[in-house]
Amino acid sequence: MSGTNIKEALNEREGFQIWWRLLRPHTLTASFVPVFVGTMVATAEGTFRLWVFLAMLIASMLIQAATNMFNEYYDYKRGLDNDQSVGIGGTIVRDGIQPKTVLHLAFLFFLMAILLGVYICLESSWWVAVIGAASMLIGYLYTGGPIPIAYTPLGELFSGFLMGTVIICISYFVQTLTLTPDVIYISIPIAIFIASILLSNNIRDLDGDKENGRKTLAILLGRKNAIRFLAGLFVIAYGLTALYIFTGMLPLASIILFITIFKAYEVINKFQGKTKPIEMMPAMVATGKTNTMYGILLGLSLLISTFI
Repeated sequence: MSGTNIKEALNEREGFQIWWRLLRPHTLTASFVPVFVGTMVATAEGTFRLWVFLAMLIASMLIQAATNMFNEYYDYKRGLDNDQSVGIGGTIVRDGIQPKTVLHLAFLFFLMAILLGVYICLESSWWVAVIGAASMLIGYLYTGGPIPIAYTPLGELFSGFLMGTVIICISYFVQTLTLTPDVIYISIPIAIFIASILLSNNIRDLDGDKENGRKTLAILLGRKNAIRFLAGLFVIAYGLTALYIFTGMLPLASIILFITIFKAYEVINKFQGKTKPIEMMPAMVATGKTNTMYGILLGLSLLISTFI
């Protein structure tokens, strides 16, 4: 299949859509959801600061988008991406944008996030800057540096912990100026769903990654076992949700989260029997939607609980 046919199959358009794809918008919910959830936990406890929330939200999405751009740039430089690659923005290999333009834009996004971070620190604590700087460094090292995290079995662990637990905890802290064990526990299912997004991505790209020397978790487990492991992660996430509701850590309204099980089931079902990356794109998309639906409903259930 030629690069042109791939563009048609993925419905890739010209103009503004080129830059929009570079952001990989389907991944940005992985940065929106944790900020929303952390803020809603704080709101349920009686604290909500709008401008701090918006600054945290935009900074988080900028860092996620910049990480995607670093991924685009360094995978291209290492020869992993070509015009047949699925699951990338394709800005360099299919749209002809200069690699350095993508790299410079990534650093610009980081700079914008830093400026927002200064405001957040002024409104909370400078310790947030330390954690934020570490997160940005890891975002760069995810595909940059001598041993990219994305090329190891630790990608899911880093992405889930940093984008799930860490961002939720920071989002809660900048609202309340404190941290409780409950918010850490509540972050775990979100961390699992975010790690699942990366695992789904690596299941889809397993063959190409293996040829290029990556050692991702999906490669180590094999496709069938990786899909089983993904299903196991979903079971753990929903099991923890049930436990939290039963113990009162989450309000009874959070029972609405279980309607997202059908989307998680759809992920596993769409992976079954598929071997080509483009065939597995629907499963990848469904994984992101599972995280989005779960996170939004979790935040809303916490908000609703404040009025009951």
